[in-house]
Amino acid sequence: MKKIIFLLAIVLGGICSTSCSKQETYDDQLKRERKSINAFIVNHKINVITESQFQEQDSTTDVSKNQYVLFKNSGVYMQIVEKGIGEKLKDGETSTVLCRFEETNVASDSLQLSNMNLRWDGIVDKMMVTRTSGTYSASFDKSSSVMARIYKSASVPKGWLVPLPYIKIGRITSASDKLAHVRLIVPSAQGQVLANKEVYACFYDITFQRGT
Repeated sequence: MKKIIFLLAIVLGGICSTSCSKQETYDDQLKRERKSINAFIVNHKINVITESQFQEQDSTTDVSKNQYVLFKNSGVYMQIVEKGIGEKLKDGETSTVLCRFEETNVASDSLQLSNMNLRWDGIVDKMMVTRTSGTYSASFDKSSSVMARIYKSASVPKGWLVPLPYIKIGRITSASDKLAHVRLIVPSAQGQVLANKEVYACFYDITFQRGT
C-alpha cells in the first residue's frame, strides 16, 4: 500500500510540475520577446547603433549599412530611410498624419497586417497627432484606419511616435519629393493593444504624410 501511495505521489508531482511549467510568467514572456527580437536582428543583419552615435550622425541612420538606432528608454529600434519633405510638427500643433504601413510579427517573421495590399489599399491610416512641449500624443480616426478596425482601438502604438522628432511631415508636390519613411522594431510595451496583451514585438515599415 505504501508503495502504491509513493508511486501515486510521484505521478501527481510530475503532473503538477508539467502544469506549472506551462504557466508562463510575464518575465518569461518578456524574455521570449527579447530572444525573438535578437534573432530578428541577427537574421536581418541589422547593425545596431547607440543614441550618441545617432546624434553624431545628425540624427540619421546609414541605410547602406542597415543601421538602426536603439532608444533604450522605450526599447524601440529605428531606421530612418527618408527624413521626408515639409516640416517637423511644431510645438502646440495638432495635425492630421496619414500612414501607409506593413506590420510583421517579429517572432514568426511573417507579415500580419498592411494597408498596402489589395484588401486595404483604399484606406490610408489617419491619425491626429499633437505635439506638446516636445511630447507627442496621437489617436487613430476609427473611420479611416486599418489599425483601429483590426485592433478595435483608437490608440496609436507609442512606438509609431518615436520617429516624429526626427522626420518632416509634408505632401508630395513634385516627382523628386519623398515622404518620411521609417522602419521600426517595436516591443510589446510600445505596441498595439494585442501585441501588448500577448507580449510580442512587431516590425513596421511606415511612411508619414501630412493630411489636409
